[in-house]
Amino acid sequence: MQPRNMSMSGVVDLAAVKAAQEAKAKAEQTRAETARQGGAGAVSPADLVIDVDEAGFEREVLQRSAEVPVVIDFWAEWCQPCKQLSPVLERLAVEYDGRFLLAKIDVDANQMLMQQFGVQGIPAVFAVVAGQALPLFQGAASEAQIRQTLDQLVQVAEQRFGLTGLTVDADAGPGAPEAAEAEPVGPYDALLEAAVRALDAGDFGGAVQAYKNVLAEDPGNSEARLGLAQAELLQRVGGMDPQRVRADAAASPKDAAAQIAAADLDLVGGHVEDAFGRLIDTVRITAGDDRDAVRVRLLELFEVVGPDDPRVAAARRALARALF
Repeated sequence: MQPRNMSMSGVVDLAAVKAAQEAKAKAEQTRAETARQGGAGAVSPADLVIDVDEAGFEREVLQRSAEVPVVIDFWAEWCQPCKQLSPVLERLAVEYDGRFLLAKIDVDANQMLMQQFGVQGIPAVFAVVAGQALPLFQGAASEAQIRQTLDQLVQVAEQRFGLTGLTVDADAGPGAPEAAEAEPVGPYDALLEAAVRALDAGDFGGAVQAYKNVLAEDPGNSEARLGLAQAELLQRVGGMDPQRVRADAAASPKDAAAQIAAADLDLVGGHVEDAFGRLIDTVRITAGDDRDAVRVRLLELFEVVGPDDPRVAAARRALARALF
């Protein structure tokens, strides 16, 4: 699976050479001014992840991007895929030891920033380097793919703008030791942790089996049920050719299998309403086993997004109208 905009190969083309040179010069001026004022000093690991709103965006993101690449995580409380991605980004921010700063933006509370970045669906991840915004990826991604993107970001920031990151003092500030000591305590936490590690490593089959192991013992485990739905989705799209899938779906609106595959891609790309709408439209124009297969897949995608998401509630109503 290759999420949209995952590659950083086009970063050097995002701005003209002159603009890049000006940004680099501005970054150097900012670093020089910081040095004259005594330097920024060391930060604690807890300071590498910050919540940002519209009022603090210029100070916390634009200004700091002259010192360190700032990765922006657009998220919302109701977004279930965000709850899978955000902890991975937070952990990597600490692991990368100051080579980038993670800024978390709640889209519900910061609609203007969402619009300014052209965010079409969440989770969505951008970076700001020396004041320049770079799209990284949208939707689900494995930890291996995220690491590759971050490595390229760090390299671009250092080579083009001389940004070597922040100095981190592991003993500075509260919170870091306690976070490191957290251990699974519930009866199925070890299995759930194994599933998350498998997801992070791109081993979707292993994650599916780990979640199934939990559900075999505890069928009502909501975390395992959600995780299984997400892992199965990622496993399904892993071997797809996106262009072929979308071409087949466009050519055959009544082909249930083609529309189901395209809906999976829609959801992985963060286009939740497109995925739901595609399948509801297919329910309306199909019958028999095909119609039932589309309905079942739509219910599975509801599990991926989560029952509390307002888009799920709206889609359930639309599905009921299409069926009856």
